[in-house]
Amino acid sequence: MQRTATFLWHLVPTATLAIALALVSPGVLRAQDAGTTSETTAGVTPPRRIVISLTERRLHLLEEGRPPRSFPVAIGRPGVAIPLGDSRVLRKRRNPIWHPTANQRRENPALPVSVPPGPSNPLGKFALDLGWTAIAIHGTNEPDSVGRRASGGCFRMLPADIAALFEMVPVGTPVRVVSGSAVLPSPQPAVAAAAAASSPPIPAPPPKVAPPLPILPDPRCATAGAPLRRMICTVPDLAALDGRARGLHQRHLAALPAERRDAAAYALLQEERRFDDRITARCWVRRGMEEDPAVAAAAEACLRDALSVRLEEAKRR
Repeated sequence: MQRTATFLWHLVPTATLAIALALVSPGVLRAQDAGTTSETTAGVTPPRRIVISLTERRLHLLEEGRPPRSFPVAIGRPGVAIPLGDSRVLRKRRNPIWHPTANQRRENPALPVSVPPGPSNPLGKFALDLGWTAIAIHGTNEPDSVGRRASGGCFRMLPADIAALFEMVPVGTPVRVVSGSAVLPSPQPAVAAAAAASSPPIPAPPPKVAPPLPILPDPRCATAGAPLRRMICTVPDLAALDGRARGLHQRHLAALPAERRDAAAYALLQEERRFDDRITARCWVRRGMEEDPAVAAAAEACLRDALSVRLEEAKRR
């Protein structure tokens, strides 16, 4: 009897290990997403991968044999750490529940423990959780923030873009975040590549040099009293960003028919007032505090970001 009991006692760790291995078996992972195992096999080039450029504020979806696809994203706001390097899609969530992190709740104690799916959910309708803690590619209930430095560290996409990406990428898709511009491949079919190799090279045409952007100074600089406006007028790179946006606005007005010019000029004036309201709210500096180096540096970074977005909007007009 004692010998039988000793034999059973030695079987207990073996049974426990078998149960643990069953819980993490490849079959369970395949049940979660059919594409996972083929995506993560060593030595196999994945058919899809994602590259996110912080400089461009764009997400690029690279697929074997297809031209890259690109989507605008919002990245972490100034002062928020943004992960760099390689990760992958660990989980896909449809109609996700948002759970604010402990840091977010410390910064804003009014935040709830969780927010269910719906129009108030900051994650939107789709989320792709990455390998970094609390970092995801997701939708947003603030589409105007996309293309800006506005998130808590995640990568926000427009609702239609995240819906398309959600369907295209499986769990296991590699994700790389780079600080500079993304280096994108130019896929070439095998037949075209062979023909190109057999034919003599065609000299490339000389690159077109874009005309320099016009710089129009702000007429209010001579009498500017608000700290932020004075900073824009006196810091050279901020003044250049502001002046280029104004120059593009002026070029846009000049190209319009005379009967539409007055209405367009009024619309631009209203837009400039809204821009001033936004930077006052986001880049606020107490009068007299702009001489503090830390305050000035934070305000300049905030203004540089806002002016860069405004210049890009003027280019797309």
